[in-house]
Amino acid sequence: MHIPDGFLAPQTWIPAAALAAGAWAWASRNLRERLDEQTVPRLAMMTALAYGLGLIMVPLPGGTSGHALGVALLALLFGLRPAFLAYSLVLLLQSLLFGAGGITALPVNALAMGLAGSATALILFRLLRPLHEPAAVVIAAWGSVMVSALLVALVLGAQPWIAQAADGSPRFFPFGWAVTLPAVLIPHALIGLGEGALTLLVWQYARRRRWMTP
Repeated sequence: MHIPDGFLAPQTWIPAAALAAGAWAWASRNLRERLDEQTVPRLAMMTALAYGLGLIMVPLPGGTSGHALGVALLALLFGLRPAFLAYSLVLLLQSLLFGAGGITALPVNALAMGLAGSATALILFRLLRPLHEPAAVVIAAWGSVMVSALLVALVLGAQPWIAQAADGSPRFFPFGWAVTLPAVLIPHALIGLGEGALTLLVWQYARRRRWMTP
């Protein structure tokens, strides 16, 4: 799901960088007060898990690949702002060390997966928790994958009309929403089910040990 360098027009990634910078500044406020000596190693361990999940690429039709996120798990255990910062670090390391995603695309990836994915997971979990808590965890994780995938597909599909050459041909990513939406959303709907099951297993383990942030 990572967007690599060269796929996004400057008209997309420059405003996204400004928006992401503001979001990172907001997420970093009072961070020391919210992370104690017990939370930090737990957050580091779950961040490492999310990092590993993002490197397990599932081949998809059309010569691309998808992967689980792990961002819902970070959000459910530690809250929105730590999850957003932690997953932004995951994306940065993956782009620098393994070429998964790009530096110019990092703001879009971080906003789509780290921020929107975390927020979606928390909203769905809080809405559905009174009905059935384990199901709420699974749906929250699935929803975080789908919202992230939707945003990535929308951004990619918008590139042909955001930046065009003089002859009208796309300067960057060439495919519109008719291609990107089904190509990204359909396989990630299945990947999201696997992520939901994994998130539930780890969440139950963490709950028994009272790792949740109040």
